[in-house]
Amino acid sequence: MAKRDVVFPAGRQALYDIDRYSPAARSGDLLFVSGQVGAREDGSPEPDFAKQVQLAFDNLKAVLAAAGATLDDVVDVTTFHTDPQTQWDAFNAVRLKEFGAPPYPPITAIGVNWLAGFDFEIKAIARLP
Repeated sequence: MAKRDVVFPAGRQALYDIDRYSPAARSGDLLFVSGQVGAREDGSPEPDFAKQVQLAFDNLKAVLAAAGATLDDVVDVTTFHTDPQTQWDAFNAVRLKEFGAPPYPPITAIGVNWLAGFDFEIKAIARLP
């Protein structure tokens, strides 16, 4: 079996080392990005929810950039929310700002009861340019 072709952005290595995972893996022209959370450089959660969502998007963009991609290359999004009903408006404001004008990528939003101290997580699949 071939070794995984993984992608690591600069920074945030503490979180990857603590939880022992790769931020993304390439397979052909697809990039599978692990769930990105609103983690600070030391791996701790950003306490303000809207800022946590923005930081998660920033972290997603950093992983995409490390592979030579952008949000424009994203073809599928899954988000995880600890309280979707109360968090949706703050999340949606960041999502619409980050993805810009339509057409938007497909998105699946899932309510969960645990995200290791975080309240939001976003994972994506992108087609590499």
